[in-house]
Amino acid sequence: MTTIENVEAQARELLNSRITSVRDLVTARQRMTDLQAQLADAERENKKAYIRATKDGWSEDELKKLGLDNNAAPGRRRQARKTGTGTGDTAPAEGTEA
Repeated sequence: MTTIENVEAQARELLNSRITSVRDLVTARQRMTDLQAQLADAERENKKAYIRATKDGWSEDELKKLGLDNNAAPGRRRQARKTGTGTGDTAPAEGTEA
């Protein structure tokens, strides 16, 4: 016959293995948060340094030739918003002629 202590011990063993995986997940998430903060700091420093270089007389073309183009965050650049130009790209309204 199983005693209450045996059942509790088994339950604790199951919980401990589950707690370990959650602890690992929390650790990984915290590391991601820390690295994202470091990346944001590095991107700000990069932007400041690029601006400082252009103020010191370096042209954008010269910096680009040195492999230092103005990509503060590669892959994270904003794309220009597309706006309607009113050039008649849409079909005529129903019941009207083009």
